[in-house]
Amino acid sequence: MTIPKTGLQLRSLVKSGGELEISLAEVAVPQPGPTEVLVRIEAAPINPSDLGLLLGPVDAATLVGAGTPGRPVVTGAVPAPFLKALAGRIDQSLPVGNEGAGAVVAAGETPKAQALIGKTVAIFGGATYAQYRIVEAADCLVLPKDASPADGASAFVNPLTALGMVETMRREGHTALAHTAAASNLGQMLVKICLADGVGLVNIVRSQAQAQLLRSIGARHVCDSSAPTFMADLGAALGETGATLAFDAIGGGRLAGQLLSAMEAAAAARQTVYSRYGSSVHKQVYIYGGLDTHPTELRRDFGMAWGLGGWLLPLFLQKIGPEAAQKLGDRVAAEIKTTFASHYTAVVSLAEALQPRTIAAYAKRATGEKYLIDPSKGAG
Repeated sequence: MTIPKTGLQLRSLVKSGGELEISLAEVAVPQPGPTEVLVRIEAAPINPSDLGLLLGPVDAATLVGAGTPGRPVVTGAVPAPFLKALAGRIDQSLPVGNEGAGAVVAAGETPKAQALIGKTVAIFGGATYAQYRIVEAADCLVLPKDASPADGASAFVNPLTALGMVETMRREGHTALAHTAAASNLGQMLVKICLADGVGLVNIVRSQAQAQLLRSIGARHVCDSSAPTFMADLGAALGETGATLAFDAIGGGRLAGQLLSAMEAAAAARQTVYSRYGSSVHKQVYIYGGLDTHPTELRRDFGMAWGLGGWLLPLFLQKIGPEAAQKLGDRVAAEIKTTFASHYTAVVSLAEALQPRTIAAYAKRATGEKYLIDPSKGAG
């Protein structure tokens, strides 16, 4: 195929005056270096982690569309209290998109790079809301021959996060775990992993419909946070599984503290000797998302053996090293159409992704409503 000299790339800019601007920029299509490949992006998911860079803390009610149908520009107001936290990106036009997939259309001269020409690969590392992306050949995940770019578009963030949670559990000496916002695409993957690996999993959802969804794919322990019996249900599930580790996608509010409290109650029930410092069992909650931006509330009724921290996929992969990370990636590739299959509400072009109505739809972060960008759509 003929490779154009330029291609479109979606960019997000927060101006010093408090205005967010997202637009499509025409950028040069680079030539791959000796160990690099050029990927024609055909699928890139809109994850919650992408929205932080794409939209930031913009007031969604202020979003206004302008520009042309092929080159739209969307602007909105960022509330003044948030500008200080965004100081590191003010007046910088930043590319968006954590992961994606497509065909390798050019490669450097090294054998490893050349071997990827014509292959469909998944990539991770930013700037994937673009028609073309240069990456190191070593960083590509080659997809099975029967897998499409859409199949592999979400091969990194959700699958590796789910696998990383189980791997963290093992490395830190826990035997079971709990997960919030568990009806998400990631949460469903985690259910399948834990069933396959024989790991106890407590799933926390916010409705009976979500609970039924997880039970339909085999989840055993599902607790509905909207139910009046939630804390009793959570305590029973933690007691039965022995889970002392939780991953929290919510972040704000009381849920992280409730998890620690329920873990302590379950541990105390197994303790034969009273201690005024609580149980000696270490309980850990990792916050890995921010669906609730309110402060995290802790009611200190869970003893002294506990921890609350952050968990981020890139830092985890860096910590375990390339060999261990490759093993996780190999499992994702092997199960890309089963355990790690993703489903999308709609596929949109780069231009369609910048229509205010479309933005309002994917910015809701609603469970089961995942959008996919196809930068090649309408490209001609």
